[in-house]
Amino acid sequence: MNRPVRAWRVAALALLAASTLAACGNQHSDEFADIFGDLGDPLPTATAAQLAAFERGREVALRRFTDSDGLGPEFNVVSCRNCHERPVLGGSAGRYRDFLLVGQRLIDGSFFPTGVAGVQPQFTLTSASRRPTDPGTNVESTRNPIPMFGVGVIAALPEASILAHVDEDDADGDGISGRANFDRGFVGRFGRKAQTVSIEGFIRGPLFNHMGITTDPLSDERKAALPVPSALIDERAARPGIARLLTSAFEQLVAVAYAQVAAPEEPNFDFDGVPDPEMSEQDLFDIVSFAMLLAAPRPDPPTPVTLAGRARFDEFGCAGCHVPALPSDDGLVPAFSDFLLHDMGEELADGIPQGLASESEFRTQPLWGVAATGPYLHDGRADTIDQAIRMHGGEAQAAADAYTGADPAARDAVIAFLESLGGAEQRSEGLVPPGTPIAAVGEPGGPARPLTFAEEELFLRGRDLFDRDFPLDDGLGPVFNGDSCRACHFDPAIGGAGPEDVDVVRHGTLVGDDFTAPDGGTIAHRFSTTRERPDVDGNANFFELRQPPSCFGLGFLESVPEEDILANENCDDPDPTAISGCAHFLATGELGRLGWKAQVPSLAEFARDAMTAELGMTVADVPGMTFGATADDDGVADPEIDAEDLEAIAFFMRQLAAPRGNSSDPLAEAAGELLFDQVGCTGCHVTDFVTDDGIVAYTDLLLHQVAADGDGGIEDGGAEILEFRTPPLWGLPLTAPYMHDGRSFTVEHAIERHEAEAAASRDAYLALDEQGRADLLAFLASL
Repeated sequence: MNRPVRAWRVAALALLAASTLAACGNQHSDEFADIFGDLGDPLPTATAAQLAAFERGREVALRRFTDSDGLGPEFNVVSCRNCHERPVLGGSAGRYRDFLLVGQRLIDGSFFPTGVAGVQPQFTLTSASRRPTDPGTNVESTRNPIPMFGVGVIAALPEASILAHVDEDDADGDGISGRANFDRGFVGRFGRKAQTVSIEGFIRGPLFNHMGITTDPLSDERKAALPVPSALIDERAARPGIARLLTSAFEQLVAVAYAQVAAPEEPNFDFDGVPDPEMSEQDLFDIVSFAMLLAAPRPDPPTPVTLAGRARFDEFGCAGCHVPALPSDDGLVPAFSDFLLHDMGEELADGIPQGLASESEFRTQPLWGVAATGPYLHDGRADTIDQAIRMHGGEAQAAADAYTGADPAARDAVIAFLESLGGAEQRSEGLVPPGTPIAAVGEPGGPARPLTFAEEELFLRGRDLFDRDFPLDDGLGPVFNGDSCRACHFDPAIGGAGPEDVDVVRHGTLVGDDFTAPDGGTIAHRFSTTRERPDVDGNANFFELRQPPSCFGLGFLESVPEEDILANENCDDPDPTAISGCAHFLATGELGRLGWKAQVPSLAEFARDAMTAELGMTVADVPGMTFGATADDDGVADPEIDAEDLEAIAFFMRQLAAPRGNSSDPLAEAAGELLFDQVGCTGCHVTDFVTDDGIVAYTDLLLHQVAADGDGGIEDGGAEILEFRTPPLWGLPLTAPYMHDGRSFTVEHAIERHEAEAAASRDAYLALDEQGRADLLAFLASL
């Protein structure tokens, strides 16, 4: 690899290391620092004030942002937790939360980020389509979200502890030549390419790049009050010579050596109509504090097997990059990383340079907590730790070869050692913590009735499968939107609805009222197993979002007798403004009742359809079942999910309780219920279908035109482009955002968007006085 001005850079590194050691007094404890806890816990040394900031910051990390908060106008996620959820808040995420770094490489080799500061947003608030890829983009690299456990401890590491392992010329001849990356002249340590030094910067960047939430940098006073005071403040005070160096006659040299000279942090801004900054300084301080205070994963007590694995880890050469511990002012930090850049070979190269890091260079990933934070490697291409080791190349090739060439017992011992580095007991195949009992009868995520022992076993099996992140080796893909059923149905509990950052994009060609679906189907998938953004149909001119509906109560809706549904049908009414309602009979002759277009007849077919359409997995060929693909050519044996597993998933969904009401103002709610009927809402949201425990579904399960003529839409079976099934209203406060496209963040906005058959009811609602509208909304909020 061509590394210009290497000698000068090494001299500069020596100056940095010497000055930092001098500032620290070169005094480090040989005992481990007091930094460990369960995943998601705060540092054991946190003060009362810091714990209060930790809890406030946790709430910020859990907050779901909306358009009124400044979300967008372009975004990938609506909450910090959505990328850092596995196995607990602060961790990583499944492949459904992967994102793309994008850019344009010119003929002369220069590289320029595209998208939003080099990140490809998937969604936009300004249209109903997925956000297009910028013209000229010719480099894409998938990133799997990175866990944040122990980042405050890492931030506090002296630069000398990292720089001590720099060996750019491989002077010791071990084939490993790590080098530092730099951020504004300071040793980077965060990010897949160690491109960032500041936790504040590491948080402000994604807030803007992934959510469109603007912030101003923390004031110096706030920075100094952080649990780990700003590296920029501390290092400037400790190393004044560096600032002079950057403005001296060596300025050009250092600029080349560091790739980025010191630059002030700046506010960011956008043009979404919400005043900037969209996050307050207090909230930013709290969420940065939360991240800084996350404990390092507590390692398990050693066993003979893990001790043997540690010995093999060293013998194979893994510790050449995954340095077992680095000294800090508070003791040794066993992150098993040198936080340096290493060339990982062409197979892992991603085409994205960052700072000094080339396309094939990556920061050594810390190994603490690795048992619970897969998938692995920068792009999540490895399902398991074993696969991740085998995929190591470049400087790590010799260690990978030693591992693969060892006997199975030695490899198993290494894996056991790595899994002992914290978090193994919290590991889950999805997001439901291990050993979580069934929720109480009637509660969100719980069954509608008491279950027998055998039914409980089947319910738990179905829940586990519904929650499970299916790996590549099980047949995920080749294109997909989620890697589990839970990926779209988790709010407020497993089986619920999903926020707008898991919306499905449908597309096709629309000429007048004539819709043509693409050959590959109407879904414009977000992800692919090639780690590139799937293409949309080149002829498509119409896009429409689909909001994941809640699965709560679907077993009851599946059981409503067909004749009771047809009793409300009036499909032949010639008046387009009259409430009619059409049953959606499928080509098989079955009555559709599930989905936004009533396009699915049963929960068994619902499970089969989603497995193929959203996960890209094949399903068992079952007589009488027509949804889902039974074969594909991805190299994994078909069917990729068998009939028994599908039935367990369907049983779990079938038993999920309908949401109970939650009254807070009975008088207003009673008045609102009367108004709900008076303005005509019960024309579609009928009160006919009531569960055994008295919960009204508020749906007729029929198709109605609620979009205005000329709006356009996606055809689905016998459902026309402007027709949608009446959604049930139970649990309404738990299922935001609203409407089929999730474009309404409030119930009131959803009502205002009702057109055609629903226009008269909408107008009657808008004609109510302020108290009347408030009462009706209070009623809906109580459902």
